[in-house]
Amino acid sequence: MIEEFKKFAMRGNVVDLAIAVIIGAAFGAVVNSLVADVIMPIIGSVTGGIDFSNYFLPLSSKVTAPVLADAKKQGAVLAWGNFLTLVINFLIIAFALFLVVKGINKMKHEAPPAPPPGPSDEVKLLTEIRDALKSR
Repeated sequence: MIEEFKKFAMRGNVVDLAIAVIIGAAFGAVVNSLVADVIMPIIGSVTGGIDFSNYFLPLSSKVTAPVLADAKKQGAVLAWGNFLTLVINFLIIAFALFLVVKGINKMKHEAPPAPPPGPSDEVKLLTEIRDALKSR
């Protein structure tokens, strides 16, 4: 059973998937930093210093805290600002992956399709015989 597992684990698809997951996690961290450290501050400055991460709607009368982390400790909250940040994250990741796939597709040089093979020697001979009989 161990030998069978080794064969499965060392297949190209499994190794490729593992590498993709690791690269995806690193890419996600870069995008999270891009959103949190670059894009959201710009959006905040354009909108007058708004910090979306602390925008929430309390779902309980017990919630009185002005900061999301404290509000979550007090009761149920609808953290729509955090959701907005994650949606922006997703859109940036999707756009970046679109650009990567588009670039990879441009790099692929598809060979033109091969011309169809000519008729076989037997077909050529039969064609010559037919043409010779027609010309009589």
